[in-house]
Amino acid sequence: MKHLCIGALCASLITVQTSYAQQAAIFSGDDRVHPVYAENGMVAAQEAVAAQVGLDILEAGGNAIDAGIAVAFALAVTLPRAGNLGGGGFMLVHDAEANETRAIDYREMAPSGAERDMFLDADGNADSNLSRFTGLASGVPGTVAGMKMALDEYGSMSWEEVVQPAIALARDGIAVTPGLADSLKGLDERLRKWPSSEKIFYKEDGSFYEPGDLLVQADLANTLQKIADEGTDGFYKGSVAEQISTSVQAAGGRITVEDMAAYMPVLREPVTGEYRGYKIVSMPPPSSGGAHIVQILNILEDYPIGFLGHNSADTIHLMSEAMKRAYADRSEYLGDSDFVDVPLDQITSKDYAADIRKQISLNVATPSETIKPGDLAPYESNETTHFSIVDQWGNAVSNTYTINFSYGTGMVADGTGVLMNNEMDDFSAKSGVANAYGLIGGDANAVEPGKRPLSSMSPTIVMKDDDVFLVTGSPGGSRIITTTLQIIMNVIDHGMNIAEASVAPRIHHQWLPDEIRIEDGISKDTIRILEQRGHSVSEQSVMGSTQSIMVDADSGLLFGASDPRRVDAATLGH
Repeated sequence: MKHLCIGALCASLITVQTSYAQQAAIFSGDDRVHPVYAENGMVAAQEAVAAQVGLDILEAGGNAIDAGIAVAFALAVTLPRAGNLGGGGFMLVHDAEANETRAIDYREMAPSGAERDMFLDADGNADSNLSRFTGLASGVPGTVAGMKMALDEYGSMSWEEVVQPAIALARDGIAVTPGLADSLKGLDERLRKWPSSEKIFYKEDGSFYEPGDLLVQADLANTLQKIADEGTDGFYKGSVAEQISTSVQAAGGRITVEDMAAYMPVLREPVTGEYRGYKIVSMPPPSSGGAHIVQILNILEDYPIGFLGHNSADTIHLMSEAMKRAYADRSEYLGDSDFVDVPLDQITSKDYAADIRKQISLNVATPSETIKPGDLAPYESNETTHFSIVDQWGNAVSNTYTINFSYGTGMVADGTGVLMNNEMDDFSAKSGVANAYGLIGGDANAVEPGKRPLSSMSPTIVMKDDDVFLVTGSPGGSRIITTTLQIIMNVIDHGMNIAEASVAPRIHHQWLPDEIRIEDGISKDTIRILEQRGHSVSEQSVMGSTQSIMVDADSGLLFGASDPRRVDAATLGH
């Protein structure tokens, strides 16, 4: 087959400085935004060098899983604010030959010394500093173990082959991009707090790295080499595990070498649903994403969303009313299913959605204070990152992983080059108290030893007639669920190509606070109508950074798009 050399997404030429109202003009006539296309394989990732690593693996004969693992390790070097070894996440893998999709849960785990009230001060109030910027904030990392499980279950290349590109990038250095330079300047207070971080991410004289400068991460290269040589033992046992536990404990945390050695990822069955003839496959708990994407789609399926129009007042009203109910249920029922009974069948059932529709007025907003979680039987930052990959055999990977805040706690475990996560903030520090993203949690997401915190990460694969149709996902904290939802709806309900679906303005409602968050580009008349119906509307900064691939069943071509909301992303194919 002919190989196509495809560059970065044409839509990425629209800079993040361009307003979405201006971008909307691109949708008319011959000026529609068009996706990248390829025949034999595609990688969509938030950082271009890492995307090229994945494409190189595909061109060398590796499958989508091989490429995904290589991208994940490369992002730990090239996108340190979100790519990671010291965090965790979720991967959906579609095995085309077996016609099977499975979920790999490599979410961080609370250390054995964790306890329910560990983030409360002397007066019993939640202390956010403890759960975000100290050693207590770090859970036991899962990324390395998760990648090894993915390779063992579905990969075709050797462990050394998929780790090697990241080693070279860390050892030889990367050219600092504008996005990396800006993030290091913006987060310097967080990073400079830790001498182990300052010596890596800032020059010897204390000055900033500028675009084009060479950033070498020698300690990280050594850690990656140990992982390549020794497998997961190179990270979870021996010197690296000792250095991580020592650094975390010195910062007040509780990770021990025994906690590191005990970490295990889990292979899970995905959450599934049906929407207008398409099969939705997404992440199960401890992700809340899959359950609530399916729930919201179930609620909306009986409304003529396509007829009502993209981002019309009627469509936004119905979407926000459905979102409110889903986030209310999230606050009560979602948690680590290894520890609590999550009523997934009820949340994702068509009958429950029908009951919810009876509560929704077509013309009047329901105040959030009157919405309670359903009577059923017995979380992430903007700096999460997602990538999507499809290979020539029809295998697909949808992967979202994170260290929570940008650069996590900001602390590098001394001598390892590994930035540590602050994912413990995704537990409910106290029932009914919001986390950093305004999400309310309850007892189902309380801190317990060995438990995985609730997450909004929503790697998703949409199937049509048993074939992969759409692979997507996003960072964005509490907005991950609704961002991923809108990519699906933009394609299925509104007939957009994947680039248009990625660029289109987004909305979000998470029950509390009681407001519809919108991006620039929503009509002022639409906002006025929504306010007349009782909605509070707040225009805020952009939401998400989707990386998506769509498969055309007739031609076999792959169409991909990287969200223009963030710099440095790329969709590449061959």
